[in-house]
Amino acid sequence: MLRINTRHTIGKLGIALAAAGLATFASLSQAQEVQPAPAVKSWQQGLHRTDLLRDDLGAADREVIQVLVDFDPGVVAPRHSHPGVEVAHVISGTFEYQLEGRAPVTLKAGDSLYIPAGVAHLAKNVGQDKASELATYIVKKGEPLLILKE
Repeated sequence: MLRINTRHTIGKLGIALAAAGLATFASLSQAQEVQPAPAVKSWQQGLHRTDLLRDDLGAADREVIQVLVDFDPGVVAPRHSHPGVEVAHVISGTFEYQLEGRAPVTLKAGDSLYIPAGVAHLAKNVGQDKASELATYIVKKGEPLLILKE
């Protein structure tokens, strides 16, 4: 007569189910690892500046600088400040600007933003295509235009 030890059989079934579950989990984990991560573009490579104008304002210590800045999709300019004011005018695309002490603001083509002297800020292209801004600075002469912040 055949005797079945149910405790022993259930134990083996439990081990088999656990092993199958672990194998499935491992294969899913490996499948996720194999998929390429989305490309993250560095701001040094995805941000393009074209200097347009630099001239004396007639004041002993001030000058005006105008720059066209093109951002590839997803590129974020690092947090920085300027030794004077900036007026950013969006020419194309969609930007999110984050100014220290303020809520983020989203601007589209035709919108402008005043950034006070010394205020840390960053800009990010949040659209799907290249975005461009015209940045006009009124700054102290002889100082670096951009000061990186942590």
